[in-house]
Amino acid sequence: MPLQFNPVKIFAGSGTKDLAGKIAEEYGKPVGSVTLSKFSDGEFQPSFDESVRGCDVFLVQSTYQPSDNLMELLLMVDAARRASAHYITAVVPYYGLARQDRKDKPRVAIGAKLVANLLKAAGIHRIMTMDLHAAQIQGFFDIPVDHLDGAVIFVPYIKSLGLENLTIASPDMGGSYRARTFAKFFNAEVVICDKRRKRANEIESMSIIGDVTGQDIVLIDDICDTAGTLAKAAQLIMDNGARSVRAVCTHPVLSGKAYETVENSVLEELIVTDTIPLKQQSPKIKQLSTAKLFAKAIASVNEYGSISELFKV
Repeated sequence: MPLQFNPVKIFAGSGTKDLAGKIAEEYGKPVGSVTLSKFSDGEFQPSFDESVRGCDVFLVQSTYQPSDNLMELLLMVDAARRASAHYITAVVPYYGLARQDRKDKPRVAIGAKLVANLLKAAGIHRIMTMDLHAAQIQGFFDIPVDHLDGAVIFVPYIKSLGLENLTIASPDMGGSYRARTFAKFFNAEVVICDKRRKRANEIESMSIIGDVTGQDIVLIDDICDTAGTLAKAAQLIMDNGARSVRAVCTHPVLSGKAYETVENSVLEELIVTDTIPLKQQSPKIKQLSTAKLFAKAIASVNEYGSISELFKV
């Protein structure tokens, strides 16, 4: 007897409407209708405008600006559960608070674990995300986690550039594993920028481990927040004799003066995805879409297919 697949319905949170629309289009279904009612004191209430009973529901919402977007996602999950959805998957392209993945000093919260607890308590059966700040965050969940790899999107683009002397770089020691993994796709060397911080978003000093002379450097990172680290690393790399430098970054948080910082930097381009919508356009920022990858992952979940097939570049 052939497998019976449940109907799929894809809904968008207000923070990721454009991406959700592209995912639904790639999947071949329209985005479901949701109404977000707002009260004068800032309270809001999402409600589904169509039945989700017996459906595999995919709720697309990145949790940047988590106080609103995370709360909206939690309420949508609760509404879907109470409306008798068969299976609820939170599609969280950018997992906010992921930088709070451990206690790095006394008396601080582990925000990434708290978010996992909240999503599970709300009623999700599965979470789908991309390029977590720390891969071990997957272990914060006791439900299936589909951790998609942005390299599937970035590697073909980097190959298309035809860089002659490609070297992969990490803007800090913490990203060295990510850079080494990325470098394997090109059989390229890796250099590391060793930075020391005074405090969050403020760099004290930086030095290079490795030789960048005459190389075309691609910096690899998962989150670009103020762009200060990338800009300083790029300048240091060029000052040490590199031929060119560009950066790949999955999640374009780009807060504060980040756009100005990128445009005034020596970076030839900053290559990002659409897990977070850009606030403005920039001639130096190239945005690649994750929609096809997420649509394929949704199909695999609904049809009990292999997710690992999506990691092949």
